[in-house]
Amino acid sequence: MRPNRFLAIVSTLLAFLVAPAFGADKAAQQAEIRKATQGALDKFYKERPALKDEVHAAPGYAVFTTYGLTFLVGGSGGGGLAHDAKSGHDTYMKMAQASAGLQAGVAQNDVLIVFKSKKGLDNFVNKGWEFGGQGAMAAGVAGKSAGGGAGQQEIAEAKTYSLTKNGLEVGVALAGTKFWKEKGMN
Repeated sequence: MRPNRFLAIVSTLLAFLVAPAFGADKAAQQAEIRKATQGALDKFYKERPALKDEVHAAPGYAVFTTYGLTFLVGGSGGGGLAHDAKSGHDTYMKMAQASAGLQAGVAQNDVLIVFKSKKGLDNFVNKGWEFGGQGAMAAGVAGKSAGGGAGQQEIAEAKTYSLTKNGLEVGVALAGTKFWKEKGMN
């Protein structure tokens, strides 16, 4: 299968996986995202208790649930929110990632981004594009995770953490990730 055709298939699959429920209203979707965010934070805190203090001391954080498929080339997508600790404002966002390298897997991940500065948070929310190398070996079943770690994606003035909820990923790749505000949700 040619890489362009494979990416088109992966993109279509991901669109169906991460699309919000048809007909759900904005307030219900926002409540669902906030609930998923809190659930992900609880898992991160259980896995690494020191993260709770790091998140509470930070000017802001973002949490995303992603779904991905890779085999040499791959893609993932998902949604979540960025939280400004000072104002208490949540910005609802989407993300998509394309990658190429020695990699294989199918996985559902939670990603936590802890910002080191207000400027870093603002740039993330307003500009959103990140690019970086990535190396991972992770497995997860029924919310139990092994592998993953910190700093897998380079985001200016932030530190990232990832937990594999379900699936298996292994490999090294170059990845480009785009984060953006979700129209109609903010």
